[in-house]
Amino acid sequence: MKLNDVQRIAHLSSLDLSQAEAEAVLPQLQAVFALVEEMQAVDTSGLAPLAHPILFLRDLAQPLRSDAVTEVDHRAENMQSAPAEQDGYFLVPRVIE
Repeated sequence: MKLNDVQRIAHLSSLDLSQAEAEAVLPQLQAVFALVEEMQAVDTSGLAPLAHPILFLRDLAQPLRSDAVTEVDHRAENMQSAPAEQDGYFLVPRVIE
């Protein structure tokens, strides 16, 4: 990766990088791409993909808490400070027509 690659990526990302900023970002991007190349070099042909890493770490992972309501509904109290509301929702000015 070269400096003009960094400037091209910045342009495609709509970022305005100065020459000094591009020079500072270059070694960081090179390190990221080096890590990606290192990861791609690993032979994973005999391994089945994991749906989620928690399946692999089930014995090590903390169990998920139960999905239970632990707080009461404060909607009426929260709506008291609203300048405008309708059916329990905040009303805001339309910004897109």
